[in-house]
Amino acid sequence: MIDNLLEFVGVVLGLDQDKLTFWQMAIRALIVYASAVAMVRLGEKRFLGRNTAFDVILGIVLGSVISRAITGSAPFFPTVGAGFVLVGLHWAMAAGSFHLDWLGTLIKGSERELVKEGEILWDEMQKSHISKKDLMGALRMNGSSELDSVKSAHFERSGDISFITKDKEVCVKEISVHEGVQTVRIEIG
Repeated sequence: MIDNLLEFVGVVLGLDQDKLTFWQMAIRALIVYASAVAMVRLGEKRFLGRNTAFDVILGIVLGSVISRAITGSAPFFPTVGAGFVLVGLHWAMAAGSFHLDWLGTLIKGSERELVKEGEILWDEMQKSHISKKDLMGALRMNGSSELDSVKSAHFERSGDISFITKDKEVCVKEISVHEGVQTVRIEIG
């Protein structure tokens, strides 16, 4: 009974054939798609978000590996299994990075301060390969165009540039009115 089932699966998936039919590739694609969805769920969506190169690498390698299961250029079940191993490794490295700062820095890199009190730190900009135009574009994307308003800017491990703006100075105006009327104080910020 089990031998018959294994033989049927082998024929349906074309496991022992050099050339696959349309239907065999379609069935393989269906199984690989379902497996990939399971892999993404195991990876907890992390590598599909805007994160580090570490996360992007998994997406690229995983796509490359599991596509071979569809085309038949690699053995079907071992290839799907390799996809699950890659997601498991990614999960383990992400979990390790959470608990061990040195591992997180090794895998994901570290952030760099690019601007301090409105002044560009050119050495850090050069090390990060960020031009002034890149910095100003990111600043505009954050709703400002004035570098003077930036307390600090950091090139984050995700590749994004984050900004902390300076506290706005409050301008206080006092208006005195004569003949028994109180002084009015207005704060403009």
